[in-house]
Amino acid sequence: MSFESDLLALLPYLRRYARALTGDPAWADDLVQDTLERALSKGRWRADGSLRAWLLTLLRHRFIDQLRARREVATDCDDAVWQDWAAPAGEAGGLMLRDVQRALYRLPVEQREVLLLVALEGLSYQETAAVLAVPVGTVMSRLARAREQMRVWLDEPAARPPVLQMVKKA
Repeated sequence: MSFESDLLALLPYLRRYARALTGDPAWADDLVQDTLERALSKGRWRADGSLRAWLLTLLRHRFIDQLRARREVATDCDDAVWQDWAAPAGEAGGLMLRDVQRALYRLPVEQREVLLLVALEGLSYQETAAVLAVPVGTVMSRLARAREQMRVWLDEPAARPPVLQMVKKA
């Protein structure tokens, strides 16, 4: 397989991670396109490394660059676009998914990135550490804190949004 075909095979992973980072499908698509352009034009991937981890690293760096250019904070605010996403009609599972999503975006960016890379993208702790340029112990610590905070927000009745409290009682 060629480098270009390997990039195409990893496109779904890049799109999923970009959408999870941005919370905006259009921005995510632009971010993936920027990442692929950079990979093709200035690619410094070593054949002995993980292409997927390298691409996720490029994507994350492009995301940070774009946030800086926009002078924005990474969707941790109350008026973020994902706050208005509707759950599928009549589905308690859809409400739970929306609550999980809201809890995810309430996490500090550092914890959210680790959780997304490990839980959503299925990267190992070592690969995640390489993508984020932090020690493996930091990955483990951030992941543990993210999981615990998510558990608290989703399990404690007082921490649940009113909609989820009604669903749990039914």
